[in-house]
Amino acid sequence: MTTVEDKLTTEEWLAIRKEAGLRIDPATAHVTWRYAQVVDPYGVFPYDPEADCVGREYFARSPESDVWVSFSDLPKATLDALWNRADAMSMTICLSSSE
Repeated sequence: MTTVEDKLTTEEWLAIRKEAGLRIDPATAHVTWRYAQVVDPYGVFPYDPEADCVGREYFARSPESDVWVSFSDLPKATLDALWNRADAMSMTICLSSSE
């Protein structure tokens, strides 16, 4: 079975993520992370062993979307708000675990 994504070029597929990133509300966004190549967090380009560098890569999406967007593709304001939200959440977790 051929899907729409099978027919997209890599550039079109990446453009969809950039566009989706513009619509992410940092207050309601779902966030996750996974280990990935830092130079290609989506894993869409041919693998070059000389450029091997795996790190923790973060992704966000709108609750109503299934398109995960790399933090590196988010607008700066959205990215900053997500990191601030993560910092606030980790502070809350630390405070509640010390009680």
